[in-house]
Amino acid sequence: MYSFMGGGLFCAGVGNILLIVSTATDYWMQYRHSSNYMHQGLWRYCVPGKCMTHTDSIAYWDATRAFMILSLLACFIGIVIGIMAFIRYSSFDGFDKTFAAGILFFISCFFVLLAMAVYTGVTVNYYGKRYGSWRFSWSYIMGWVAVVLTFFSGIFYMCAYRMHECPRNSNSR
Repeated sequence: MYSFMGGGLFCAGVGNILLIVSTATDYWMQYRHSSNYMHQGLWRYCVPGKCMTHTDSIAYWDATRAFMILSLLACFIGIVIGIMAFIRYSSFDGFDKTFAAGILFFISCFFVLLAMAVYTGVTVNYYGKRYGSWRFSWSYIMGWVAVVLTFFSGIFYMCAYRMHECPRNSNSR
């Protein structure tokens, strides 16, 4: 049980770091415009020599930002509850912390998956037609890796919960 929880905490910790870096950096997409390479993130876009804040309230950026922030929060709270379950913290004995952490990691995975799907769909449809030379960049890729890591964190914690519950169920008969 503890090996699953340790693996889940490791994946969640790395996933949370990747979520923070992915959300905060300006390399979600790179493109070429007027023979200059430019890049943009969720908060800023950069042309050679300077970066500027997105001033337009474009729905897909706002949705992507919101889902990434919600994913960060769910993952962070899952990590805190997962640590409490790992060290057998006795407060809140009314609910199973292993199960709660697993659910929070799945919620985090769902939110980051929504963010990545929204951004991917709009970017491919809009920039794919507007610019001939564009590509997704490393911040975007880190977001997809975070999807996988938060998903496996949830799997590990659900396996730990199942291992913890099976001995209880067999003893009660």
